[in-house]
Amino acid sequence: MFSTVLIANRGEIALRVARACRELGIRTVAVYSTVDRDSAVVRFADQAVQIGPPPAKASYLSIPAIIEAALQTGAQAIHPGYGFLSEDPDFAEVCEANDIVFIGPPAHVMQQLGDKAVARALMAKAGLPVLPGSTDALTSAAEAKELAQQVGYPVILKAVAGGGGRGMAVVEDADGLRHAYRETQAHARAVFGDDRLYLERFVQDARHVEVQVLCDRHGSVIHLGERDCSVQRRHQKLIEESPAPEMPTELREAMWAAAVRGAAAVGFVGAGTFEFVLTPDHEFYLMEINCRLQVEHPVTELVTGVDIVREQITVAAGLPLSVRQDEVRTNGVALECRVNAEDPARDFAPAPGLLTEFVPPGGPFVRIDTHAYPGWRVGPDYDSLLAKAAVWAPDRAQAIARMDRVLEEFRVSGPGVRTTIGFLRSTLAHPLFQTAQHTTGLVASMSEEENGHPAQAAAVPAPVVLG
Repeated sequence: MFSTVLIANRGEIALRVARACRELGIRTVAVYSTVDRDSAVVRFADQAVQIGPPPAKASYLSIPAIIEAALQTGAQAIHPGYGFLSEDPDFAEVCEANDIVFIGPPAHVMQQLGDKAVARALMAKAGLPVLPGSTDALTSAAEAKELAQQVGYPVILKAVAGGGGRGMAVVEDADGLRHAYRETQAHARAVFGDDRLYLERFVQDARHVEVQVLCDRHGSVIHLGERDCSVQRRHQKLIEESPAPEMPTELREAMWAAAVRGAAAVGFVGAGTFEFVLTPDHEFYLMEINCRLQVEHPVTELVTGVDIVREQITVAAGLPLSVRQDEVRTNGVALECRVNAEDPARDFAPAPGLLTEFVPPGGPFVRIDTHAYPGWRVGPDYDSLLAKAAVWAPDRAQAIARMDRVLEEFRVSGPGVRTTIGFLRSTLAHPLFQTAQHTTGLVASMSEEENGHPAQAAAVPAPVVLG
């Protein structure tokens, strides 16, 4: 086992990883930008190293600064959390070159799966269902138009290097394709430094369901069930639950088997997630594969009792998984709501400020993952996540009721600070969510209802993407 692990991240996930290390008896090193010097993980960790100014490119995305911090503190391994460098194969290679273990999949696996076009081809070869579309990166708008005619509209253009809801556009007819191609290509070039695009059929009224996998270096590949992540705003997830509601057993098992088969085909190691789009006709298709911990991992931990972060660390140290597939049991229902410092009335615009009050809820079967506290300033430099509220209950109705109570009990305030708490409660109370009939278009339909338009007037639901 490692004696020292450096955590190359910030916020609630850095604190989550530090706690897992503490329970394993591992010394922790936190890194921080100048604006994060008073963060919770800096206070909690055994040692902390300042790595740069607030801009992420100069701090949390600075590979030289993070590697230097690891070398100076004697860290044997680096846990990247999620976001930032968590899926960067170059970072994993630099870690290896400096005899530091990267807690995640091998660099070559991330390289393959990070290229969405390559990943589609690999998974199709492994027998996973993929949406009709391009098998390679598109070469021109004309090629995209020809392929779209074959696939059938609507289609979705996606950046090969994309993720997190960025670098994609839904196109409803041939008239809008050329403009959408040009705009999406420019966006991909600016954000990812790679303007290659691919095209898929766009599924209307879809659900977003993902399967958690764990793999070790000894050939074990298991799944921990699935999560439904269909409640999304601006292509980013707001509410997640496990297990996914209203899914036939045969469909659930087929999805699990596909994820395990895909992970084994590429030699995956560590924790990963296979993202699927589920059609109204109960057909599922692979969207993408994430080579990292997910924000919503707590719901899986609550229903299975498996500590996913602990497994990541022990697998990276060369140990086998602590659980076999036949030992995995799903019990009850878990929900997670992301409490963000955003203003839903302004299209979820960031609403940073000083937290004068921050009182998280409690009670039975409640888990709050947060780094915030009274006196903490929510700045504009990073994402707006304040806390993840997760609950467990024997069934879905009780889980929803418990989550509503938790959100009602949450106290967050400060000059300029707005949160998504009220919107989350409205979503939980929506008839479509209550009856598990919601899709990725729910948030858009709620907005239309609020503005006096019927929900069914929505022309195109929000794209199904990873948040």
